[in-house]
Amino acid sequence: MTIPARRQRVWQTARVARSEIIAEDVRLLDLVPDGPISAYTPGSHVDVQVPFVHDDGQQDSDIRSYSLIEDAAGEGCYRIAVKRVAHSRGGSRFMWSLCQGDTLPLAPPSNFFSLSYTCPEYLLVAGGIGITALHGMALSLARAGKSFRLLYCARSRDRLALAESLRTQLGDRLETRISDEGSRLDTAAEIAQLHPEGELYMCGPMALMDHIRDEWRRQGRAEWRLRHETFANSGRLATVPFTVAVENLGVEFEVPVNRSMLDALREHDVEILADCERGECGLCAVEVVAAEGEIDHRDVFMTRDQQRRSQHLCACVSRANGRVVIDTTRQGTFE
Repeated sequence: MTIPARRQRVWQTARVARSEIIAEDVRLLDLVPDGPISAYTPGSHVDVQVPFVHDDGQQDSDIRSYSLIEDAAGEGCYRIAVKRVAHSRGGSRFMWSLCQGDTLPLAPPSNFFSLSYTCPEYLLVAGGIGITALHGMALSLARAGKSFRLLYCARSRDRLALAESLRTQLGDRLETRISDEGSRLDTAAEIAQLHPEGELYMCGPMALMDHIRDEWRRQGRAEWRLRHETFANSGRLATVPFTVAVENLGVEFEVPVNRSMLDALREHDVEILADCERGECGLCAVEVVAAEGEIDHRDVFMTRDQQRRSQHLCACVSRANGRVVIDTTRQGTFE
């Protein structure tokens, strides 16, 4: 695998022009930068800096990424939606605390989840807050007159953020699947009826995307026609504290539930390369020497086979149950 070069961010100061709860545990924010609005395409996100406090009381900041849910550039802002997350590392808690007039550092949009307009048919699958990454795509496909369906999955109806406005604009091209109402996603059937040269774009919990990915492969679909976006707090296992031992440095420490392994490595002065901090670029991947317990791979950079072998893990998002021994001297050397 090729590890991309580190991306340099240019920071602006953004002012909160709107802060509104739009669904259970989902808050919409309009952010107005102090400079010009950058043009962006469906699938784009913005990075923001959020403050946090180390266990020793030292103040610091970290970077969080949020999908742009629609093209609001004409309104002079970037529009995002933030889910409140239990045991958050501090990102969602800080973003939920923002009120109109507050400011925060923001980097202009980037896009690692771009939309193609050349396919005969599209299937968009959103799970929960994953609708934020697919919202703009659905509206753009509708404007372009493309054939598509948006399947929006949620545990309960009060968690369907943005559904009413999407229904108005998309009509029956929007379909909901509500677990509490007994309406579930039939992955096999949905993929089977998609045009052979169609593409599927998905964003949501890791378990949902794993299920879709497995069925996609089972039906012999081309891997490159399956596109995805993920979130760092989405895992297969419960988020619990775990222990990291850095073999090449002879240090060992605990990673609490509200910190990533990358956070903990930095806090213990372990030098490690990193960029996206979303589990997408692979720059922070480290070698796993040993694992006493299961590794919870939460990245979308490595293949499923590489994740099953667990010879490496992406420190920015992946976690473990138990103790994991790593070596940081050979980053980016795996195939």
